[in-house]
Amino acid sequence: MTLQKIGGFAGLACAATYMFGFALLVTLLAPLGFGSNDIDARGVVEFIEEGGGILILWNTVIYILSSLALAVLVVAVHSRLRNDTPEWAEVARALGLIWATLVLGAGMLANVGVERAAHLAPIDMDRAVTLWEALHAVELGLGGGNEIAGGVWIGCVSLAGWITHSLGKVTVGLGLLTGVGGLLTLIPILGDTAGAVFGLGAIAWFIAIGLTLIRHPQAA
Repeated sequence: MTLQKIGGFAGLACAATYMFGFALLVTLLAPLGFGSNDIDARGVVEFIEEGGGILILWNTVIYILSSLALAVLVVAVHSRLRNDTPEWAEVARALGLIWATLVLGAGMLANVGVERAAHLAPIDMDRAVTLWEALHAVELGLGGGNEIAGGVWIGCVSLAGWITHSLGKVTVGLGLLTGVGGLLTLIPILGDTAGAVFGLGAIAWFIAIGLTLIRHPQAA
């Protein structure tokens, strides 16, 4: 199997991790306020105390597994673009690996926050809440609460695909829209809406680029 096809399956895996994350976000985690500015920190710690395995699983899928699949996709996309536009390919690879690193770091930190909160909660609930809030804030800063790095990478890849005609119009269009959504998370008042646009757009884009790499492993 070629790197292009492996990268295509990695793109589909990224989409799957996003869909899994959204599914839990709007069901089990919805009452806790995840994905909004009104998160109930004490409620989260109580949820962790009752059974933090769900949050560990969620963090592992949406951050750690996603980042590993993303790294493979980044390398595959670089391989596809480097013959026609080597400079853009290098920029895209650098940005993509930065994003993958940030996502991986956010996931590891998020899981540590769950583990430490679970340890502290039976002893001192207030300390557990304070600790989880602090670690969660860092997690959001790395990538859970803004999508700047992801928006820049997807936008850069899509722009390169438009220049080289190597990714298809649908993939390019979805990527540019998703990239703009990621950048708009810079604006606090648009954070939640832009984040939703980025997340849903990223699912569609990952599927589109994944199928492109699988069906057409050689650039046009």
